[in-house]
Amino acid sequence: MFKCQDCGSQFVKQYQPTKWRGKLFNEYIFGKQTLKQLADKYSKTKKTIQGQLDRHQRKNPCPLTAQPIVIGVDCSFFGRGYGIVLARCQKLRKNLYWKEITTENREVYEEARRFLEAAGFSIRGVVIDAKHGIKEAFANTIVQICQYHQKQIIRRYLTSKPKTVAGVELKLITDALIKTNEQLFTQLLKEWYGKWAEFLKERTVADDHKHWWYTHRRLRAAYRSLNTNLPYLFNYQKYPELCIPNTNNSLEGYFGKLKKLLNNHNGLKRHRRYKLIEAILSSS
Repeated sequence: MFKCQDCGSQFVKQYQPTKWRGKLFNEYIFGKQTLKQLADKYSKTKKTIQGQLDRHQRKNPCPLTAQPIVIGVDCSFFGRGYGIVLARCQKLRKNLYWKEITTENREVYEEARRFLEAAGFSIRGVVIDAKHGIKEAFANTIVQICQYHQKQIIRRYLTSKPKTVAGVELKLITDALIKTNEQLFTQLLKEWYGKWAEFLKERTVADDHKHWWYTHRRLRAAYRSLNTNLPYLFNYQKYPELCIPNTNNSLEGYFGKLKKLLNNHNGLKRHRRYKLIEAILSSS
């Protein structure tokens, strides 16, 4: 209860609908409050609270000045056939583009690039993962492959405890990726291949003596991944004036934050979930 300073009468303070919805929406997302908790707090039904959340309209953020940028772009999935592509500028500390997707492919990244360039941004550099075809979406741009993603690829091929000496040595070289430079890393990789070239050529013959395959296929794949991506692993050192990050950790952190906040509201319909995603990503 509140007391009027003029007449002394008591009254119940009423929230202005728009401000209350904004407050409610922030408590629901960032305060990690459930519908039931908000209903109990404001003495409303869950249906009423949900209706207010549905009617809340997010204010459009102030547009950023068009300028040269370096971005990180990646996708993250929340289940089968549903994910988000996100482009973030670490220097500006802003998420510049996001969209719902059902699959990750070259077209997803090309659309992100077209959107940003249409908005007036000039993409000077981009940090991406090593998936096939993504580099081509950023032709004529300085591409840096995320070193963290590259290490994860090698770990998937070799596991965290390789069973062969060659695998152990290649993993040690990869572990040094973020601590070295292109010249030294190239030399280490070349020396490793020179030492194990014959080992990599070993074949296993099928019982029918008609078919064969390389015995160390996963080790070959790990080396091929490093050798193919090598021209894009150290561009952050080649172009220091652009301040290109060597990883997409900034993006990974946002995906982690996003999923953590959404986990408090499981079972949402798609349009409601995306409304929360937009609010979270536009907050910074």
